[in-house]
Amino acid sequence: MDEDKDFLRQDNNYRTLKAFQKAECIYDVTYYFANTFLKVGDRTIDQMVQAARSGKQNLAEGNIDGITSREMELKLTNVNRASLHELLLDYEDYLRVRGLEQWAYNDPRCVQTRAFCKTHLDSAVFREKIRERSDETIANIAITLIHQCDVLIRGLIEWKKRDFLEKGGIKEEMYKARKDWQKKNGAYGKIPYEGHGYSGSNGQSGSNGQSGSNGQSGSNGVNGQKPNQPNQSNQSNQSNQSNQPNQPICTAELIPNKH
Repeated sequence: MDEDKDFLRQDNNYRTLKAFQKAECIYDVTYYFANTFLKVGDRTIDQMVQAARSGKQNLAEGNIDGITSREMELKLTNVNRASLHELLLDYEDYLRVRGLEQWAYNDPRCVQTRAFCKTHLDSAVFREKIRERSDETIANIAITLIHQCDVLIRGLIEWKKRDFLEKGGIKEEMYKARKDWQKKNGAYGKIPYEGHGYSGSNGQSGSNGQSGSNGQSGSNGVNGQKPNQPNQSNQSNQSNQSNQPNQPICTAELIPNKH
């Protein structure tokens, strides 16, 4: 695995996503529409603008959050889709309650609008074109853009699902990156440290290890000498004074130091 490329990928440029570009077009169209055709003080203005904003911002946030959390990426991407559907209903409500026409799918105007919206992703183009259109036409343009963006977002979610199944989440990527690093650098398990590793003072072979001064065979081990035990010369002097033979140390009385 190329660690710099695949582990905690940093090349997420959400601005290159077609879904994001189309969501930006939807926001610009909605901002103009709400502030032009709705009465000042109408709460629907803020609701429509905020729904359009959420449909764009959550796509960007989810794309960046996906660097460390696939779950958050999927959640925010779906929040983006939900916000656009909320906005879609606002446009449909606007047309219905005012007796305006929502173009049928096969209506020539709808066919022409779909073709134009499919090939144009620059929000500046829409900002310019809508100034010459009626509220009915702009609402139908927005509805077309929302449907096209929804298709792109659904495809994006499906791609993210497949990517998760193939690569897993961040924890799996971290584990794989670690194992690949160990394999590349010839290091498995714990790295020995002077004084505290397998070969150090507290390791298996160190002064506190199995064979060290505090280990099973060390000075304080099973076969070693008790702490604060008089040395053999003192024992010899005492035994000579008492005319008693030296007594061997009973190993059963000694307990190895616990570490």
